[in-house]
Amino acid sequence: MRQFFNRGFAPAEAGRKVKMYNQLTQKDIEAMEAEIEERKLVTRPKLLEAVKEARAQGDLSENFEYYAAKREKNRNESRIRFLERMIRTAQVITDDSGEDEVGMNKTVEVEYEEDGSSQKLKIVTTMRGNSLEGLVSVESPIGRALMGHKAGDRVYVQVNPQYGYYLKIRAIECADGEETDQLRSF
Repeated sequence: MRQFFNRGFAPAEAGRKVKMYNQLTQKDIEAMEAEIEERKLVTRPKLLEAVKEARAQGDLSENFEYYAAKREKNRNESRIRFLERMIRTAQVITDDSGEDEVGMNKTVEVEYEEDGSSQKLKIVTTMRGNSLEGLVSVESPIGRALMGHKAGDRVYVQVNPQYGYYLKIRAIECADGEETDQLRSF
C-alpha cells in the first residue's frame, strides 16, 4: 500500500509535541475563505449594529439583548479566527488514488468481521467529517486504514495500541463531491 499523507507535528509548551489535524483539500480552503469573507463583510456589521442597538437601551446590568448580541458577535469572531488558523496551518492534500482504490470523497461499503454488519462510509477531510452521517475523516483510524485499498481487501483498523479490528471492503464508488458536505462548525 502506498503512503498517502505525512503526519505533521507542531511544537507545544514544555517541549511536548501535539498532533496537528489540518490536512485539507484546496476546495476546503476555498470554502473556508468564502465563509470568512461572508462573516467579515455581512455578518460582522449586522452583529456590531445589534450590539450598538442593545447598548442604547440603557442599563447594561439587566440588558439580556446586549449580552445575547455580544455573545453572537464573539461567536462570529471566534469562528473567523478558527477558520483563519486552519487555513494558515493547512497542509493541502490531493488524492492520487486510482479509480478502484479507496480515496478522498469516495464512498466505501465495509463489513465488520466481528459481527458481520456492514456500513457505507464516505472518506472526507477533518473539516467535513461527521461520523453520525457516515462522513469519516481521512485522519481517523478507519480513514487511515482504508486509504489506498481495493474492494475485496481485508483491512486492519488500529484504534489504539491495545485494540484494533478487521473489516472487509465490499465496494467502492465515487461520491457526488465534497461540495454537498458541510464544513464542521468547530
